[in-house]
Amino acid sequence: MKIRYFLLIAVLFFINGCSTGSLSSLNPFSSSTPYYIEGEDIEPDTTVRSGNKPIRYKNGGYTSPARFKATMKTYCVGGKVYNPTYVSVGDTMTGIASWYGPNFHGLQTSNGETYNMYDKTVAHKTWPMDTMVKITNLDNGKSTIARINDRGPFVPGRIVDCSYAVAKDIGIDKKGTCRVKLEVVGFAGKIYHASSGKPKPRVKLTNFGVQVGAFAVMANAENAKKKYESLICSKLRVEIKPRETHKGKLNTVVVMGFGSRDEAQDFIDNNNIPGAFILRN
Repeated sequence: MKIRYFLLIAVLFFINGCSTGSLSSLNPFSSSTPYYIEGEDIEPDTTVRSGNKPIRYKNGGYTSPARFKATMKTYCVGGKVYNPTYVSVGDTMTGIASWYGPNFHGLQTSNGETYNMYDKTVAHKTWPMDTMVKITNLDNGKSTIARINDRGPFVPGRIVDCSYAVAKDIGIDKKGTCRVKLEVVGFAGKIYHASSGKPKPRVKLTNFGVQVGAFAVMANAENAKKKYESLICSKLRVEIKPRETHKGKLNTVVVMGFGSRDEAQDFIDNNNIPGAFILRN
């Protein structure tokens, strides 16, 4: 079985590369969740089976208060960059599924929950935490619905890592892997029902930023900060963020508070900023 993803916290970083900063500064659980849910009219599926017992979820359909610690930050594992993205109900993906069980039972998942192999949960590399997915085994037609609460799998070719409960439902608890189709069916423990006639919900990312410069000398970074403060509207803010690189410490100047990637890109284009790039905080 593979190295578990609860260790992911040690390698999370900002979009321009793996950081060499302190662990405390990289902790994704120290800030609020940078995404919101559109479509609160989705209908709750309040009873979900865990093992042989039905569980009625509390907290507005969320399975645990720890879900507020979920992260949508870009991160790096094994030298590869992963960019979490928003999804809509109906989005699909196909590939190889695997499962993880006893070796990780009781340990921490990437969103801060305690992993329970008997809960219907899965790990996904980029879809938002608490996204509800239908997993269909393309080899035997069996399917089940589960919630994303972890990151992974980081084995080439695999798209989802299932709990034991999910693996048993789709018939891979003994085989280990299978071809699957994933389909987004809801968010936050809630299942969207097309028969309701209500708009499909989706998760959007927020809190995008633009790095506009990086300076070894703090005075130069402060001058750049003043320059960009004169260009921005009230909802945006300019920050100086220290960053360790292989060339030493740099003081990066970042404009934060954009509501979408398109909005951040418009800021770059409209102000003709050479070398600027978008990041997600």
